[in-house]
Amino acid sequence: TDDQNLTLSGNNLSIEDGNFVDLSGYMDNTDDQTLSLSGNTLTLENGGTVDLAAYLDNTDDQTITAFSLDNTTNELTLTLEDGGTETVDFSTVLAAAGTDDQALSLSGNTLTLENGGNVDLAAYLDNTDEQDASEVNSDSPVDVDGDGNTEATVEDVIQDIAPITSKAARIFYPPSIAIDASSNGAGRTLNLYSQYVTQYGTPAVASAGAPAAIPTYGPTELYYYITYADPTVFDNMSIDANGQLTYDIIGQPADYNALINVVFVVK
Repeated sequence: TDDQNLTLSGNNLSIEDGNFVDLSGYMDNTDDQTLSLSGNTLTLENGGTVDLAAYLDNTDDQTITAFSLDNTTNELTLTLEDGGTETVDFSTVLAAAGTDDQALSLSGNTLTLENGGNVDLAAYLDNTDEQDASEVNSDSPVDVDGDGNTEATVEDVIQDIAPITSKAARIFYPPSIAIDASSNGAGRTLNLYSQYVTQYGTPAVASAGAPAAIPTYGPTELYYYITYADPTVFDNMSIDANGQLTYDIIGQPADYNALINVVFVVK
């Protein structure tokens, strides 16, 4: 307990914190008593004693209501229950603990300090980088396949767009190609891939801001098909893996124009 200043008036002992003790029961009222104080015990001249512990507020045992640390001075300031403060200088403690700047390295969820200590961060991480596509929401859900339902997650988008991209988006027609059928002949060849790259690489006209060339696939990235050819003009047709067409001309078109359809499919 902290020391309290005492004052005596008549039979009343007044204590600094505002409490007082009526000493009438301890005095014989025949003379004034000389008092002495030791710890919490008040001793009267006639030998009587009073234990003052119950009247003292014990303000040295304080509850800490707040604290703050000054990183510059390493001083910890404690705010006490009665509004007072206490300051603790941690400089010596920190120096003894070796709290120098530590180089850090991270491997997986483990943070390793220069002095060999490590911290497992797994408990602090929500592992949101390892999510299934069905757990990742779309910022702006849209109807990607036109069925009237919006796709809210990445998984929804993948499932709805996969059938589209796996079929229709992989099929395209190469540019128009002129084939000389003015005379019959066997074993003639035409490189469909070269014709495609030449025309896509040097388009006659492009819109404002468009690249000069159209992106193209490599020869082995494509499958090549003839979906139809005029049977009165073409015969013995075959295509190799690089888009080389071999054919026979067996007749001339009646109207100087015969139909042949070529289709490319991205592998």
